[in-house]
Amino acid sequence: MNIESIDTLDFRKGEGLLPVIVQHAHDGRVLMLGFTNRAALETTLRTGEVHFWSRTKQRLWKKGETSGHVLKLVSLATDCDRDTLLCQALPTGPTCHEGSPSCFDGDGEAHPWLNELESLIASRANADPESSYVARLLTGSTARRAQKVGEEGVEVALAAATKDVAALRGEAADLLFHLLVLLRGEGLSLADVIGELASRHPRKK
Repeated sequence: MNIESIDTLDFRKGEGLLPVIVQHAHDGRVLMLGFTNRAALETTLRTGEVHFWSRTKQRLWKKGETSGHVLKLVSLATDCDRDTLLCQALPTGPTCHEGSPSCFDGDGEAHPWLNELESLIASRANADPESSYVARLLTGSTARRAQKVGEEGVEVALAAATKDVAALRGEAADLLFHLLVLLRGEGLSLADVIGELASRHPRKK
C-alpha cells in the first residue's frame, strides 16, 4: 500500500477510522488490534513506524512512543471490503503494555506453542547447568549443540525409513527442540528462520 491508495479505503463505516490487525511479519503471530485514520496511516507510511489514532486520547499515537517498543512497518494490505487493514510489522520489544509479546498472549493459547518453547529455552540460559539440560547445552560448545541436532536428524530419518510413525513423531519433536537450542546458542530464533523462508517465497501481490 502507498499514499495514493489511501483514497480507495472506506473510512465511512467506522466514522473515519479503520481497524488495523497487526501481525508479526516473520512468525505470523497476531500482536495487537488498533485503529487508524487517514493522518495516522499517512504517518505510518511516511515514517515506516506504525502509528494509530488513539480513541481514548483522541490524538495521533505512535506505538512505543513511551516504551520505545515501536513496530517497524513491513507491509500493509486491505481486506476485500477495503475497510480493514492487515499490518505486518517487526516489533522492537513486547507489543502489549503488560510486557507480553502479543496482546493476545493472556491465559489462552492464541500464540503458537513454539513461541512459548523458545521463551522457556531462553529462560533456562542462566540456570544451573548441573540441574538444567538446556543450560548445559547452552553453556557448552557449538559443536556439542550441532552434534545433538545431527544425532536427532539421523533418528528422524531412521524412523521415517522404517515407517514407525510414533517414533517419527517423537524424534521429530526432539529434533525441533534441539534445533531451537542450537539457534538460541548462535543468537538466532525460529522467527529468523521463518523470515528467511518468507524472503525466498514472497507473497503474490
